[in-house]
Amino acid sequence: MHEKTRRAVLGTGIAAAGSGLLAACGSPGPHPRAAGHDGMDSNTMGAPARAGAPAEDVPPEYVSPHGQEVAATEQRRGPGPVRTFRLTATATTLDIGARKVASWAYEDQVPGQEIRVTAGDTIALTLANNLPQPTTLHWHGIRLRNDMDGVPGVTQRPVKTGATFDYRFTAYYPGTYWVHPHSGVQLDRGLYAPLIVEDPKEPLKYDKEWVVVLDDWLDGVGGRTPDTELERLGGGKGGHSMGDGGTRAAKGAAKGTAAGAAKRGAARPAAPKKAAGRAAPMESELLGGHAGDVTYPYYLVNGRAPESPQVFRAKRGDRIRIRLINAGGDTAFRVALGGHRMTVTHTDGYPVVPAKTDALLLGMGERYDVLVTVKDGVFPLAVLAEGKGRSAMAVLRTRGKSPVKFPRPKELDGELLTADRLKAAEDVRLAPKEPDRIIRMRLTGSMRRYDWAINGRPYDPAQRYPVRAGERVRISFINGTDMWHPMHLHGHTFGLPDGGPRKDTTILRPHHKVNVDLDADNPGLWMVHCHNVYHSESGMMTILGYQK
Repeated sequence: MHEKTRRAVLGTGIAAAGSGLLAACGSPGPHPRAAGHDGMDSNTMGAPARAGAPAEDVPPEYVSPHGQEVAATEQRRGPGPVRTFRLTATATTLDIGARKVASWAYEDQVPGQEIRVTAGDTIALTLANNLPQPTTLHWHGIRLRNDMDGVPGVTQRPVKTGATFDYRFTAYYPGTYWVHPHSGVQLDRGLYAPLIVEDPKEPLKYDKEWVVVLDDWLDGVGGRTPDTELERLGGGKGGHSMGDGGTRAAKGAAKGTAAGAAKRGAARPAAPKKAAGRAAPMESELLGGHAGDVTYPYYLVNGRAPESPQVFRAKRGDRIRIRLINAGGDTAFRVALGGHRMTVTHTDGYPVVPAKTDALLLGMGERYDVLVTVKDGVFPLAVLAEGKGRSAMAVLRTRGKSPVKFPRPKELDGELLTADRLKAAEDVRLAPKEPDRIIRMRLTGSMRRYDWAINGRPYDPAQRYPVRAGERVRISFINGTDMWHPMHLHGHTFGLPDGGPRKDTTILRPHHKVNVDLDADNPGLWMVHCHNVYHSESGMMTILGYQK
């Protein structure tokens, strides 16, 4: 194992600042994302060299991730300047400010080194796996070619220990994205990094940019790991892996059958054991009740606990763009900047009609971009673990170096904006159209049995919900559970109802329904799943498959 202190990569340097927070409580040519425009041009580019076909066979009536339809779509996007990167996933020791922990990370730091390109660039990234388990790299939110999506057993074979895999695709759509594994519960370690695709015709005016990654942390604390946590919850016996992550690899062909599901349900305990140190139920009115399954000892902002927060420096009057990313495994975060109002400009990479707010709520996988005009002084970027009674923070400072003990900023309890109150910017709003196909996805399961599923069926990589290229597809998410779920779709964005924002991740409150519409314009096999990693790994995911 390698021991290195986390390097200050995002924003500016790290400085101690006290820990009293919350103690009281477009692109080239036409805009590539315009409604009705698929962002393609007449340039061509050959398919990249491949390190192996997907592990699962694709029925002949469905488009393969390596099929000609996928290659043709990528060719129409066109080649751009090649930007080369390398990520090494390794076991390491990380300094998270409050302590050092043994975990896994990219290049010995958390978050991993930021990946930044310009829309239209070709990303060529080599993933080197030095972990004791197979892994992959998923490009969260990016509308990329299907064979680069990083889902083991669906779009590629897992990258074995000691092996490498070359990802190569055109990053056509600007926005705030991130990368993480799609293997087992590896996401809940230190394996994540921001991915920023800049717009070469950026319409926003700002002086500085601050990329802020939020996380909940348990790995390496008190002998806990995400794998032991999954077992504790009761989800570690089901064999519903996001892929061959080493947790429960190769469990046999019966894992997706109804008989197998019944057997697993009978074998599960009546209720998961409580985590050590759980003081009170995790409840949030904002989330509709139960806030999460896992009690975390630490919550981090850019890899730092509140005892030793990151400090971002600016001048009074500076206009700052803050890109917020929730990389957590089981926690929604409420975010506010003390002493400031924020103007929301984007969510999940896509522009919205600007809206002012005091605070934002981010489910796992969601991203928001905001603008603030900096006042003079020292201010906390307050991050509340919603419903869990704990917090994290970073610091915005225009002067001085002395540590400060911050009270709970009033903005955390002020006006709070959620995605359903936003409207998509006009140039990216989905054109009104009746759906050609409606897919009903009822979210099922319970905390008692930990049998999370979609339409009562736990994940089976052979299952497909069929769509065809060119269709307007409506997914009707119906949450039949007593728990909230952030539902994420790979390879596409969808529009929320009534001109709502374009997103790839949306929060489903308990016993609520949300209809989302998307244009089927990116062929292949695409995951749909809850972005609570313990729910997805226990069965709450499925696949949209393009029919030929």
